[in-house]
Amino acid sequence: MSNFCELGRAVIETEGAAIQALKSRVNNSFAMACEHILHCNGRIVVLGMGKSGHIASKIAATLASTGTPAFYVHPGEAGHGDAGMITSQDVVLALSNSGETSEILTLLSLIKRLGVPLITLTGNPLSTLALAANVNLDVSVEKEACPLGLAPTSSTTATLVMGDALAIALLNARGFTKEDFALSHPSGALGRRLLLCVSELMHTGEKLPTVPSHSTVSDALVEMTKKGFGLTAVLDPEGFLCGIYTDGDLRRTLDKGLHPSTTQISHVMTTQCKTVTSHTLAVETLTLMETHKITALLVVDATNDKKLIGVVHLHDLLRSGVL
Repeated sequence: MSNFCELGRAVIETEGAAIQALKSRVNNSFAMACEHILHCNGRIVVLGMGKSGHIASKIAATLASTGTPAFYVHPGEAGHGDAGMITSQDVVLALSNSGETSEILTLLSLIKRLGVPLITLTGNPLSTLALAANVNLDVSVEKEACPLGLAPTSSTTATLVMGDALAIALLNARGFTKEDFALSHPSGALGRRLLLCVSELMHTGEKLPTVPSHSTVSDALVEMTKKGFGLTAVLDPEGFLCGIYTDGDLRRTLDKGLHPSTTQISHVMTTQCKTVTSHTLAVETLTLMETHKITALLVVDATNDKKLIGVVHLHDLLRSGVL
């Protein structure tokens, strides 16, 4: 058991050293690679075989999700038709630890003919692929973490980290925001937090609890019970919002000894109530509820805070997954 842990720590130490060594290689070549990608009018075509192919696919996905359109092409398939995916507007990003991957070298003539910039991440800056590149980024490692020195470990980690460095440097250069990130991750937790609005969760129409201002507390209680939100909106004779009556207001009414069937709702309602609009983010609405310890909010028109359009409950927000 202790030997397992010892070997595991050794792997982490070796790969950590490989990552640290990359810092000095984030230099003018790195900046040039970023400039080529930043000014690309097409997409970034990422190539890699074997384990480098898996890393290439991840780098392409990271670039695409952070504002740099990119996709992965298998070099073997590219030699049999998929090379048609590469256009003269693109930039090619090729990964090869040896820099001699035959499937990628086969594509060099096509890349040259198209005149597209070639950026390479290699472990050998004197390799065929590195020398053919417009920009080569050195991702060489002192040793693999594999005790046999065979399985790609430190080398793939270093390549992945350099790819992440490119993606994040470009993200910053593009002024990419959390909102932009959410647009490319609409099904993720961040996407829900930054995109989901009250309009998609609120209850409207017949489900909306309302009573006119001349109603009694008993009338309001019936409406509250029927609709199940623990509150009812109170509307003036023109149909505009003039107050709210909640479970808490009911307790205060009874504490004062007022009779529900004879007390007019307008005399005991809360006039300065918290509201949101349909455009309010669900996560902001949840924060408002938690701050003021309330379980439901009335939704009003964005241009007229007296025009009632819906109601949203805490349970609706929790079910939406914005937490």
